[in-house]
Amino acid sequence: MGIDTERDIEANLQIGPTDQGMVRLFIEAGGTEIPMDFDPDEALEIAEEIRAAAAAAEKLGGKSKKKR
Repeated sequence: MGIDTERDIEANLQIGPTDQGMVRLFIEAGGTEIPMDFDPDEALEIAEEIRAAAAAAEKLGGKSKKKR
C-alpha cells in the first residue's frame, strides 16, 4: 500500500488549535482515533504541501470546485 493506492475507507478529519498553542489534526476511522499535534511552523509547511499536491492533482485532471 502506498500513497497512490486507492482505498475504500471512511475517516473524519478535524483541524484546530490546542490550548497549548499547537495545531492538531485529529483523525477518526473505524473506532481508531489519531491526534497529531504540530507547532505552527510545521502546520504551515503541511498546508503548503497540501496546496502543492492539490495543484498537481488539478493538472492531472482533478476537478476543483473553486474558481481561481
